[in-house]
Amino acid sequence: MATFRWMRHHDFEDALALAQLLLNDQEDLIHKAVGWMLREIGKRDLKIEKTFLKKHYQSIPRTMLRYAIEKFPESER
Repeated sequence: MATFRWMRHHDFEDALALAQLLLNDQEDLIHKAVGWMLREIGKRDLKIEKTFLKKHYQSIPRTMLRYAIEKFPESER
């Protein structure tokens, strides 16, 4: 939530840095929150979200990925 203000103004740098730091977190609620944050970034700039997901797809927790791609078309999920 701390980065949402900047995300609304298309400043994703801090949110993406935070998402990267939390990739290895063990808490499921953190995975959900970061997935939501990535989805919100994708609503504003889908290319940036996809770039992040492609870069980290091997280490991203399943719950985080599921939340992040929730609004993707079925063919892209």
